[in-house]
Amino acid sequence: MDRRLLDELAHRCRGELLRDEPLWRHTSWQVGGPAAVLFRPANHVDLVKAVRLIDAAGCPRLVIGGGSNLLVRDGGFPGVVLELPDFNVVRIAGDGLVEAEAGVRLNSLIKQLVAAGLGGLEALAGIPGSVGGALVMNAGAGSQEFGRVVEAVEILSGETFAWRPAAELAFAYRHARLAPGDIVTAVRLRLVPGDPELLQAAYAERIGHRRQAHAVGGPSAGSVFKNPPGQKAWELIAGCGWQGRSIGGARVSERHANFIINAGGAMAADIEALIEAIRSDVERQTGVRLEAEVRIVGAPAATGPGCEGA
Repeated sequence: MDRRLLDELAHRCRGELLRDEPLWRHTSWQVGGPAAVLFRPANHVDLVKAVRLIDAAGCPRLVIGGGSNLLVRDGGFPGVVLELPDFNVVRIAGDGLVEAEAGVRLNSLIKQLVAAGLGGLEALAGIPGSVGGALVMNAGAGSQEFGRVVEAVEILSGETFAWRPAAELAFAYRHARLAPGDIVTAVRLRLVPGDPELLQAAYAERIGHRRQAHAVGGPSAGSVFKNPPGQKAWELIAGCGWQGRSIGGARVSERHANFIINAGGAMAADIEALIEAIRSDVERQTGVRLEAEVRIVGAPAATGPGCEGA
């Protein structure tokens, strides 16, 4: 890491700066090497300052939310990882319009919406991660998807914040269209008024179901593969005999074939190898090539530096 960049981030940007921060602490799989720097900006101004400095130095950057849909390789991330926990404001208007900043935990937002008698996201109850992450991956459960209630998204592009209409993001299954380098900082949602008691009952039912379904025997990142059109990924994986099989400390859950768990002492390389082995074997046996739902970032172990200075 360029010492000048580190000094400028520390002295010109308010927030929390951590050097050589182990990213296993920030991911639900509990694996992954260190970030050269992890920075949590205090507000929008400090985020812009940080991005300007990072990009001017030619250093890679990565924004993470709750780390629940992320595999960081064992070599870590050789640049600056940005987290936005201080982007945590929720504003609920009387007409069903809600603004939530990207660092708000998704389940915390849903609890607030249910208490306010606003429906449209209660089926997503219990999904881990942040509002920003839910937007980027268009999180969904049952018949609900995050993108369906989005009216607009606040995005930092370059050094400019702008609200973009939802149509520009072309939401699709587990996808929102964003340009490389764009950072989601807030969303504007349109919810439907409903009976708070009925919404609370639906919320509680989803929480109970998710806790039971996701009790898979170890740390995981939820569903590893997207469902192919008209098919279920877990059925394809189970049908090819992968439940309970392992590579190193990574194992396919016996309870849910589309979950890979850290069975103890797993390395990110174990998980990635298991992902690729499943994908290859399912394609060989069925002709279907599975697409990963989880994002894989960073460098393998023992690779070169990312943004060293002179």
